[in-house]
Amino acid sequence: MSQAVAVAVQPESHRALDSSVLVLNRLFMAVRVIRARHAFVLLWKEAAEVVSVEDESYDCYDFPTWAQVSEYRRRFQPALHQEWIRTVRFDLAVPRVIRLLRYDRVPKTRVRLNRRNLFARDSNRCQYCGRRFRTSELSIDHVIPRSRGGHTVWPNVVCACLECNVRKGGRTPEEAGLHLVREPKAPRFSPVITLHARDPKYRSWQQFLDAAYWHVELKD
Repeated sequence: MSQAVAVAVQPESHRALDSSVLVLNRLFMAVRVIRARHAFVLLWKEAAEVVSVEDESYDCYDFPTWAQVSEYRRRFQPALHQEWIRTVRFDLAVPRVIRLLRYDRVPKTRVRLNRRNLFARDSNRCQYCGRRFRTSELSIDHVIPRSRGGHTVWPNVVCACLECNVRKGGRTPEEAGLHLVREPKAPRFSPVITLHARDPKYRSWQQFLDAAYWHVELKD
């Protein structure tokens, strides 16, 4: 947050400043997720506006107007999942979604294949026994083993607990008597964003993730 605003922030607000905010481009397409402190900097610099979702419709507010809306909500519409930034003079509701006013690039549709995204896609569940594990207790398994020509691509890698991975060995799931919980696919969006959207306080993100799916240009 800019120095002019940060000076007035009360100590109990620092946790709220670390909460997540979905960023849209100028065309209302999801771009990335940032911390609330960064979102407030963009709002203060007039580089972005708040997108407030109410019953599948939304309104947009600049920083001064959002401060007024926050004051009204604080008095008359307390929300169960709302987080607040307390300052000396007023309280600010942490926005869930902001829109960049001068950025209209279409977000990338290819999600990088790495451990963080893979574990998020599979929700830390072994895709053979279906149980959830800590990240340290999971391994990455190639459905078609690399020794059989399997590649490290989204449709061929899954999370597997150590027990299931050892049981499967260098075989296919069918040969090992195992069954996939669900067919592995390449995610359309960052799995980390998708995990956030499942949380009730980030439910407003979902309609913008769906909109991104329908507006991405198709290519041969």
